[in-house]
Amino acid sequence: DVCFLNFFVPILKSQDCKNGHGKLFLAVFSAVLGNFNFGFALVFPSPVIPQLQKGNDPRLQMDIHQISWFGSIFTLGAALGGVSAMVLNDRVGRKISIMLSGVPSVVGLLVMGAAQNFWMLLWGRFLTGIAGGITAGSIPVYVSEISHPSVRGALGSCPQITAVFGSLALYAFGLVLPWRWLAVAGEIPVIIMMILLCFMPTSPRYHIMKGNRARAVKSLEWLRGPNSDYLTEFNKIERSINSQGVQWSDLKTRSYYKPILISVVMRFLQQMTGITPILVYLEPIFHMTAISLEPKYDAALVGAVRLMSVAIAASLMDKAGRKALLFTSGFLMYIAMLSMTMYTHKTQCNHGNLTVTEGLKSTYGGLTGPAFDPITLIPLISAMVIIFGYAMGWGPITWLLMSEILPLGARGVASGLCVGVSWITAFVLTQLFMHVVEAYGLFAPFLFFSVVSVVNIIFTAKCVPETKGRTLEEIENFFRTGRTFTILDS
Repeated sequence: DVCFLNFFVPILKSQDCKNGHGKLFLAVFSAVLGNFNFGFALVFPSPVIPQLQKGNDPRLQMDIHQISWFGSIFTLGAALGGVSAMVLNDRVGRKISIMLSGVPSVVGLLVMGAAQNFWMLLWGRFLTGIAGGITAGSIPVYVSEISHPSVRGALGSCPQITAVFGSLALYAFGLVLPWRWLAVAGEIPVIIMMILLCFMPTSPRYHIMKGNRARAVKSLEWLRGPNSDYLTEFNKIERSINSQGVQWSDLKTRSYYKPILISVVMRFLQQMTGITPILVYLEPIFHMTAISLEPKYDAALVGAVRLMSVAIAASLMDKAGRKALLFTSGFLMYIAMLSMTMYTHKTQCNHGNLTVTEGLKSTYGGLTGPAFDPITLIPLISAMVIIFGYAMGWGPITWLLMSEILPLGARGVASGLCVGVSWITAFVLTQLFMHVVEAYGLFAPFLFFSVVSVVNIIFTAKCVPETKGRTLEEIENFFRTGRTFTILDS
């Protein structure tokens, strides 16, 4: 946690706390701790599957079908959590929703840490997935609604940064800790998050939507500072929200259906890049590519690259713009996926006729690995570029854009819908990934992901608006008019 603070605070100080953003940064930090645990729980199978396969307990050793369920059921839980966020965001508020996510997270990690059979592992993964879905549907909305426009781009990438940091922590702890202690370690950030959020304000926009003007003003004053022009900002927010009366018929209008459709498709395409199965099965993938370096260290290296790249993206978000980073991200992922496709297609016979599970068991059976061959670094370099490209654009920006372009009056429900679609897609891909690898080879899914990367580039060019430096009200005005971000005072 100390290392996390040392990393997180300098990023936030890109805008001086003297500008009145100090308390805002604290509120954002408290909330995004939920994403830390989300990233931690998401990639939990990566070091755990090999440890279980080489273990002596036959009740916890898995065949290909069980590995697929262990890897994918998290995303099924996340889809349910995303749907729950649709209700919770508007019923109890964004902050309380984030706090409630801590309950299934703590219980799920405890169940996995104490698992005596495969079904306990599944239930633990499912519960942590529910928690992940709630945080994914609530934290970006909360961060976006409390952020000042001048720092919303950087702060909007913080959920992704902390999720990446959580994954890196899991890979790093996996080098030294037994898998049961990994589950115990995941409890710590959840408890800290729930304690800190007790002292943080609720979103001013949520208070206004519920008719609590006094609480909204108090919340905004706390976030911006008493010497800021928070009353002017409050009046703008109130006018924008009061002008909205959300009805089902509103979904037929361009200002509602277009941003919702863009957000849903972006979250769908984000998962279709294959990022979830790649992260979940990262260490087993390195085993299957016969890489000369030890796979658990390769996974940790990739996690470090992912953290570095998302930090770079955070610094560029409000400078280079959203679309430029999405284009760069899509291109890098395409090149790396194609490289991985060609390498794995050419060298797919390295394991002979071994199945995935046999390959893992033989690798951990104490056999001496192959002599170092520089060509075997291609999978490692390709994986690094894939993760670097994703974390530069399609990772953080899809979260940020979802919270920016969704209609203010329907943001709670629509964000839950986006998360639900995202994780249902992730479940299907993660469930099928190992089966496709078993049937056709590792090159097949990577070839598919490279095609998706091209689709993402085209979608960015045709459908995604540039929201850099715009207020949430200006963005909504753009979709309402279809022409301009500028709001004319009547």
